[in-house]
Amino acid sequence: MIKMKLAVLLATALLASCVDAQNTVEANIKKALEPHLGGAKIESVKETPYGGLYEVRVAGDILYTDKKGEFLVIGQVYDVKSSRNLTRERIDDINKIKFSDLPLEMALKQVKGNGKRVIAVFEDPNCGYCKRLRQTTLNEIDNVTIYTFMYNILSQDSFTKSKNIWCAPNRNKAWDDWMISGKVPPAAPNACESPNDKVLALGQKLRITGTPAIFFSDGTRIPGAIDLKALEAKFDSLEAKPAK
Repeated sequence: MIKMKLAVLLATALLASCVDAQNTVEANIKKALEPHLGGAKIESVKETPYGGLYEVRVAGDILYTDKKGEFLVIGQVYDVKSSRNLTRERIDDINKIKFSDLPLEMALKQVKGNGKRVIAVFEDPNCGYCKRLRQTTLNEIDNVTIYTFMYNILSQDSFTKSKNIWCAPNRNKAWDDWMISGKVPPAAPNACESPNDKVLALGQKLRITGTPAIFFSDGTRIPGAIDLKALEAKFDSLEAKPAK
């Protein structure tokens, strides 16, 4: 019994020392690097299983450094044998969201076909890439439910257009009329309120720095416009995943 207690105490002490050591390394790296990051704060430091590197998370991105924070590596780490982009996989993982937590009542809802597949798209009404995505991929795809968050980050005029579209009698038609056909939506009634400010805060919380940004049911995202083939491939990969 005494030996067991001693073993537990020893294991606890060893674990505590390892945690203290890790905390010390993290503190040293933060102290060394943060003054050189233009005011950005390091969110976390984590030792990686490759190359003696430490992962440094900054503003949703990943950098790498050594144990002392003397060198900074900006770039992608690949597994040569599998050709996997380990950096991209890690960024995708840490930036995952819980799709069910999205306030879908603040989005336009469009159901195409059976609507079984679901995406949420953040778009600015003055974004050229968003218009291209809407005119091609999202116009061509079927059997999907599209939740569109009007995320106004390009100009004050974006807020105006989004409010006018939100307050239109048929929001989806007003959105498509503008994004696909270039038809300007009528001015919103003075009494009508839009979720513009709340959507902006949501997008900032989710670290969306550009539009379009597409979120999928598993919480992953694709930044930027993609073609129909790539979107279908993404849906196929979701269907192929084993249920948890």
